[in-house]
Amino acid sequence: MAAPRSFLWSRRIFLTLLTGFVLLPVYVMVSSSLKPLEDVSGKFQWIPSGLTLRPYFDIWETVPLADYFVNSVVVAGIATVCSVTIAVFAAYAVSRYSFRGKRVFTVTVLSTQMFPGILFLLPLFLIYVNIGNATGIALFGSRGGLILTYLTFSLPFSVWMLIGYFDAVPRDLDEAAKVDGCGPLGALFRVIVPAAVPGIVAVAVYAFMTAWGEVLFASVMTNDTTRTLAVGLQGYATQNDVYWNQVMAASLVVSVPVVAGFLLLQRYLVTGLTAGAVK
Repeated sequence: MAAPRSFLWSRRIFLTLLTGFVLLPVYVMVSSSLKPLEDVSGKFQWIPSGLTLRPYFDIWETVPLADYFVNSVVVAGIATVCSVTIAVFAAYAVSRYSFRGKRVFTVTVLSTQMFPGILFLLPLFLIYVNIGNATGIALFGSRGGLILTYLTFSLPFSVWMLIGYFDAVPRDLDEAAKVDGCGPLGALFRVIVPAAVPGIVAVAVYAFMTAWGEVLFASVMTNDTTRTLAVGLQGYATQNDVYWNQVMAASLVVSVPVVAGFLLLQRYLVTGLTAGAVK
């Protein structure tokens, strides 16, 4: 049965308005990044009177954006790899084995998502400072300390998500792998992990995006040499002025890795988000 014409037109109008609402901030960012500072500081003009690429060159000189970029890539990349690796083993154990405290473990992992991150900020700060004073290991103000911090909230979610993905993989595959001579680790890496690739990719994307754009912990747990991009963008605001055109240009540059990664992994991400929903 064909849909009424009124419904089709209503859907087109709604989707057009929704698309415009989504693309409007992007247009403002792009147009502002191509304007001189005096044009951005004044009344906003929908159609720029003059365009320049100078802000895209100045962003690397106003603040050490390249250093912040390297810090973000290192921290987000290592945090993602560690989170996914640990979560794979933990989720496999919970999904395939029965042990004492299994239910308590899963409930505890899920309950960690109920607390806001700011509750852990002061305890982690004190722990890092005390560890540094007692052992000389500088966790506060280092990349390693920030990576451990990100694992505290990305790892529980990763474990919980992968448990659902692994539960969706038929246990008959495990039995077939054992018949072929595989042990538990062989079954995991030869059967379970290949079958759950979309789910693992979805978890990896979540962990990376969370670490890439995190501001609260990065603003406290880093210093001038370990600062990440999310915090480094504040450097374009000085006591005398705010370089709005450079802020917009830097924001677009920072978004490129995340958008590119999402487009490349989109098919895995969409499949992974629904892989554990139906068993």
